[in-house]
Amino acid sequence: MGRLVVTEFVSLDGVVEAPGGGEDFRHGGWSFEINRGEEGDRFKLDEALEAEALLLGRVTYEGFAAAWPSRDGEFADKFNTMPKYVVSSTLSDPKWNNSHVISGDELAAEVARLKDKHDGDILVNGSAQLVQALAEQGLVDEYRLMVFPVVLGKGKRLFGDTAESKPLKLTSSELAGETLIQIFEPAAPSARSRAGTARAS
Repeated sequence: MGRLVVTEFVSLDGVVEAPGGGEDFRHGGWSFEINRGEEGDRFKLDEALEAEALLLGRVTYEGFAAAWPSRDGEFADKFNTMPKYVVSSTLSDPKWNNSHVISGDELAAEVARLKDKHDGDILVNGSAQLVQALAEQGLVDEYRLMVFPVVLGKGKRLFGDTAESKPLKLTSSELAGETLIQIFEPAAPSARSRAGTARAS
């Protein structure tokens, strides 16, 4: 059984948009301005090498598909060869090697199918809209956040409005250069949260 892992570069105010550039965002490439150190580089490389597949929204997918096929090295080789699933209603013929389009209409069913198909981690990079939908439906098994010490003030946020609170448990926190890598997994709802849900129903 696979695990769905959201992995993000995130600012202090929760922005995840265009950390590497490539989108129409005035702060595009903001992550390059802050040193994540050798520890951060190793974390991202190990994460990619240990993953089984990628699950991406269309905008992130198209940015990756434009950048990675022309690159080489361990990281690029893994990204270019591993299975990639893009959630889209408009993309029909993806060109990036080993890419597959899935529908967002039955997201929970598609994620369940991918978890059954893959034994390891299924990484979700970027893809803010997709991540919010996955979080809302309780489909994420782990969040890996590399937090950059900058307030961008504007941009797509990691989390949007949710119907209910989503308690998380911090499982790891370590410095990487000037960044902080924090890992969370879903936590059991508190008694107070459960009581509130019961009253609402």
